[in-house]
Amino acid sequence: MTFPHMRSAPHPPPPCHFWSRQQNNDILMKIYFVSILLLDVAILLVKFMLGMIEAIYLKFVPPPEKSISGSGHGIGRELALQFASLGATIVCIDINEPNNKETVKMIAERGYPTAYSFICDVSSRENVLALGKEIKEKVGDVTILINNAGIMPCHPFQSHTEQEIRKMFDINVFAHFWMLEVFLPSMIEKNRGHIVGISSMAGILGLKNLVPYCASKFAVRGMLEALAEELREDSRNLQIKFTGIFPYMVDTGLCKRPKVRFPSLLGLVPPPEAARQIVQAVRRESLEVSIPSHLLFVNNMFRLFPVKVCRLMKDFLDSGCESHD
Repeated sequence: MTFPHMRSAPHPPPPCHFWSRQQNNDILMKIYFVSILLLDVAILLVKFMLGMIEAIYLKFVPPPEKSISGSGHGIGRELALQFASLGATIVCIDINEPNNKETVKMIAERGYPTAYSFICDVSSRENVLALGKEIKEKVGDVTILINNAGIMPCHPFQSHTEQEIRKMFDINVFAHFWMLEVFLPSMIEKNRGHIVGISSMAGILGLKNLVPYCASKFAVRGMLEALAEELREDSRNLQIKFTGIFPYMVDTGLCKRPKVRFPSLLGLVPPPEAARQIVQAVRRESLEVSIPSHLLFVNNMFRLFPVKVCRLMKDFLDSGCESHD
């Protein structure tokens, strides 16, 4: 017997309805995550485009900042002249007073902005600290620091003397630290600056007759990379740029007996051309640049191959620096 007002209990939905809803939820979640991923990729592409536009802008607009360079001869002198031609105030530092004054004179004769000559042994921390005070008083803050000083004794490892090795590290490595100790604090305070370290392709791969030199240039690359990373992770969001330069062989007189099998690939680069590429790298805020420019790419590519293959290619190119006094 049944009563009209009594209703039977609702039946649960068939299992297929439950799984259908679950599948719909999964599809919605996948659509959501794919949408987020596509949005992230779109934002990344926009940032890439803005970065490219900024790089082009930096290439064509001269930097107004003061710059500093070891400038007695060679690459340093050419950097001073080329940065001066862009309107930068140049602070020339070298241990050789006549050469340094000649660079300042050349800048003045070309009608470029003011350049200053300072004489300093950059291997001495005390001298560099005194130099920093003098530059601060006479010029002001330096916002582009180019550490260019270096020496390159070239002969077999066992013929290097202790004095020679220590002097090489004092100039090629420790001078970078003393210059940074002087000029980095004001860059951090103003949240603006650019540090350029002239390393070498000998700071990327080992070369015969250049064991201590290679060690010093590897040190420069490690210092730049580590300091850039440390400042990048700083909570103050510091806008200080770094550029590492890795020349192979530049015709500055350091390599007195170059060995070159393929001059079109690995020939001596004239100092004006090397300086032009460095100036371009600084204006583009490139992180690392080799001279010639293809060498970093070639080195990175061959590092993927077995060591034996790399050595076969190195022997085929047959390029380097013969031992000399």
